[in-house]
Amino acid sequence: MNTSALSAALREAALTERPTDVVRSPLSALGRRQLTPFDLVGQSMSTMAPATCMVFIALWMSSAHNGVGGMAAIVGATLVMALVSLCIRQFTCRLAASGSLYSFVAHGLGKRATLTAGAALLVGYVGVSISVLSNAGANLVKLGDEVGLSLPSWSSTGACVVVAAAVGLIAIRGVRFAARTILVIEVCTLVLISVLMLQAPVETAVGTSSASAPIGFVLFLAMQTILSLAGFESAAFFGPEARKPLRTVTSTVLVTPMLVGALYVFAGWAGMTGHAGVLLGAYFGGTESGASAALVLAVNVGVCSSWIASTLGFAQAGSRLLFSMSLERVIPGMFERVHARFRTPYAAVALFVVASLIGSVWHDPDHAPDNYDVVVEIALILGYTMLAVAALRFLERIDEHTAFTRSCGVLAAAAGAGLLVVTVIDTGRLGAWLYILWCVGLAASGSVWFAILRRFRPGSIDAIGVFDSVQTEDLLPGSASLEIDDTGRPVLTPSPRGR
Repeated sequence: MNTSALSAALREAALTERPTDVVRSPLSALGRRQLTPFDLVGQSMSTMAPATCMVFIALWMSSAHNGVGGMAAIVGATLVMALVSLCIRQFTCRLAASGSLYSFVAHGLGKRATLTAGAALLVGYVGVSISVLSNAGANLVKLGDEVGLSLPSWSSTGACVVVAAAVGLIAIRGVRFAARTILVIEVCTLVLISVLMLQAPVETAVGTSSASAPIGFVLFLAMQTILSLAGFESAAFFGPEARKPLRTVTSTVLVTPMLVGALYVFAGWAGMTGHAGVLLGAYFGGTESGASAALVLAVNVGVCSSWIASTLGFAQAGSRLLFSMSLERVIPGMFERVHARFRTPYAAVALFVVASLIGSVWHDPDHAPDNYDVVVEIALILGYTMLAVAALRFLERIDEHTAFTRSCGVLAAAAGAGLLVVTVIDTGRLGAWLYILWCVGLAASGSVWFAILRRFRPGSIDAIGVFDSVQTEDLLPGSASLEIDDTGRPVLTPSPRGR
């Protein structure tokens, strides 16, 4: 290292007057370099809600006649999501964006495709948020019943309102506090669930099936596993707010889906072999299953906490997606407003939480959730498939492909596209034509959105794909200058003395 040159540069910087025309990153309002790897893992874990998903995977496997096929579906879905994470890595190690997959697709595919991916992510994230909020409210009522409270019929709606208000306030309060709270809740719940899944095998007295879903059991379980892993990429929404984002966000999106996927495989084994019988009896059967009141209460508290943490995780991630779109004027600009003290997009948080609350009033977790899940799963799988194709195109454009990256991208894109095709064929075979129309409508949404923007707000089309960039305070005074070009993007120009 040339220490003399460094010393000279520092002396020159000390004597150089700082520029008065300060250029800032378009995402600087969120607050940069505040989140640790610990915080990012908490955010990623929250959106997956692994504790609650383990319970339901164990339940489905306990009632499955084709246990081998079910386990293969869980393992296969986990591997597909691992491939998706490798595709996401191609973007997270090069740029940080508050729009996550939506912004990444913009750098690999065209604007229409980006808007389609954005629509898919919005539908997927709001859809899952509605489901987890509804389940959180129902679980709170169930807890009240367990402790002997006699609650009226509208209590579930009231509980959803309470959870939504708490989630909104915490999300506005700040991502660090929320992420750390989430991680503690999830870890404690996971320990409890995992211990109970290691009990001696007992016959499972409760059961469910995928009969109401318009697809076969193995496909149903594969899509449910993908839905249960969906959200692992939510850490990428916080790239602009993370310390060393290109490293920490990348490691988080690579590790968390494999770790949680392994837990799902374990849960499937426990359900198939009867080791999860005590847990399933306590959660679904209550004290009537023979479980003690203390165990029933502990399990319900753990699962309910996980539902609430997931609601919070999606509120934080979804609000960043809305913030990014608002910054580009793809949606109204009011949602880019950031709290002056907490540096959180409070308007976007409010919109996302209110939308989830309205949906949770309609959504009933006890009636036909499988059909609802398929609609959400189609949206998420479409988004992941487009991301894989975008990664292929992106690396091709910058000429940084390797045999490994090309293989990962092709396999991930083929798996996602294949899953969508099989879903369409399966739903058509069973006469559920509404799902086929839904696939077609969602795929066409980007083109419709693009046509509307081109007619009423053409400037927003060029702004799509905003990401964090260098700003004046990042530069050593005198080494270079920053200016905004005609497209609104910062341009770095080395000073004559700094060359």
